[in-house]
Amino acid sequence: MEHIELFFKSIFIDNMVFATFLGMCSYLAVSKKVATAVGLGAAVIFVLAVTVPLNWLLDQYILKDGALVWLGPEYADYDLSFLSFIMFIATIATMVQLVEIIVEKFSPSLYNSLGIFLPLIAVNCAILGGSLFMQSREIPSLGLALTYGVGSGIGWFLAILAIAAIREKIRYSSVPPALRGLGITFIITGLMAIGFMSFGGMLTGGDEEVKPAAAPEVVIEKVQEKVEKEVIAKNTKRIQ
Repeated sequence: MEHIELFFKSIFIDNMVFATFLGMCSYLAVSKKVATAVGLGAAVIFVLAVTVPLNWLLDQYILKDGALVWLGPEYADYDLSFLSFIMFIATIATMVQLVEIIVEKFSPSLYNSLGIFLPLIAVNCAILGGSLFMQSREIPSLGLALTYGVGSGIGWFLAILAIAAIREKIRYSSVPPALRGLGITFIITGLMAIGFMSFGGMLTGGDEEVKPAAAPEVVIEKVQEKVEKEVIAKNTKRIQ
């Protein structure tokens, strides 16, 4: 249940694009065609699914305060958390290079369509944000880290796929000249973000304990006691 909750929460509630507006550069630049958006979205899913668990292992066994205790008691006081950014980016860059080699080998047309934005995944703030959110939220297990990485990637994939489909159709619409291009894209993105905000209560509906309603007799007794107290207070003031 915990995996399912985290999976849907990372897709709809904590969506990288619509909740935190991360990865907007490639989201806006590569969302002109659905085919290109699908290719980049799949690459982002793969990179997040691999780098978030790897960075979780780095954080748990190397970077966080006291993580080096497995090397011996004398290393228990070491804190290498200041290296988090460097280590996370190095892991991400390695995986992006692997994705670039695979895409260039098996789909040259997609590689040419993505252009400079494929290697730029290494510095995509959505990719780094996934690892940093994993670290700040203290995800407790490797399995949950994998679930969070996959869910975050799918959330980003759905966002770029949706905006690409809309932008393909909106070419045939009579958009005001001042809003054509990025203007209408920003407006649509804002409206989609508002729509995704409606998922905020999807997984929190049963958190609050519902108190049973009081019996009618108890309510009547309480009202009578309140009325009697008010009458006594008024009579006391008149006597004084």
